[in-house]
Amino acid sequence: MNLKEIKAPVESHIQEFESRFRNSMKSKVPLLDKITRYIVKRKGKQIRPLFVFFTAGLCGEITERTYRAASLIELLHTATLVHDDVVDDSNERRGFFSLNALWKNKISVLVGDYLLSRGLLLALDNDDFDLLKIVSRSVKQMSEGELLQLEKARNLDIKEDIYFEIIRQKTASLIASCFACGAASVGADTETQEKLRLMGEYTGIAFQIKDDLLDYDNASTTGKPTGGDIKERKMTLPLIYLLDQSSYLEKKKIINIVKNHNNNPDKVALLIEKVTQSGGMDYARKKMEENLAMAFEILDTLPDSPWNKSLRDLVQFTIDREN
Repeated sequence: MNLKEIKAPVESHIQEFESRFRNSMKSKVPLLDKITRYIVKRKGKQIRPLFVFFTAGLCGEITERTYRAASLIELLHTATLVHDDVVDDSNERRGFFSLNALWKNKISVLVGDYLLSRGLLLALDNDDFDLLKIVSRSVKQMSEGELLQLEKARNLDIKEDIYFEIIRQKTASLIASCFACGAASVGADTETQEKLRLMGEYTGIAFQIKDDLLDYDNASTTGKPTGGDIKERKMTLPLIYLLDQSSYLEKKKIINIVKNHNNNPDKVALLIEKVTQSGGMDYARKKMEENLAMAFEILDTLPDSPWNKSLRDLVQFTIDREN
């Protein structure tokens, strides 16, 4: 099922959300207005707002608060992306130039701060304290996850349990907050909110493992080693599995490639081949499927409805995607 078909039940809601999201970023400062228009132009697949609307529909009637929940998440998420690009010294995102590539780091950091404040005010002006609490916890966890990853990346000593802790905080916490905010926006009880938050967490973990796999899959299908994660010295699950299966000397060789030869296409290609031969890809796929199954187990305990199917289709889409 393609994204257009999945999105169809909430197409009118998404269009209304886009209009409100644009308005929520408006400023009297011409430079800021120009930059926020650029941000809107380069928006992605809008998976996160869709999660908010589908979980809201599953738990009740979509309301004004649902629109605010989706906008709050997008504002705070966009702020973290802008800051991430500065931290990573990244010049591109989703095929567009990053803000720091066009307007430099100082302006990018200030724009990130502005988006963060707009999100906070959107919630506070409407007394959406419960929504703000959910999303603020997620932003806190994302920062902690990034810092944990940076700390461990120095020595490349990330074990599987640490890897899962990092992705739970960095990626899964935000997706979990989409599910929880959607439910909270329509007055779902605490137990239902927690169920959906946990479903979102499992979905987010599966989503991140899929991202890890795509880096290796693209290399094997195109014949060209992309190895973006290796170049960035990121210890992802397929590579962690290879290290766990390797002898002490072999481990040293692998870590040496990641540390010192991560821009050498031949060495990266060799490492990708080793990962594939070790069963690292198959192991990561198995873990991805396990988390997906746990997400669907929770969904099976919730009322059966068209919203239930839409949410299931969207979660499956995030795992089946090819980019």
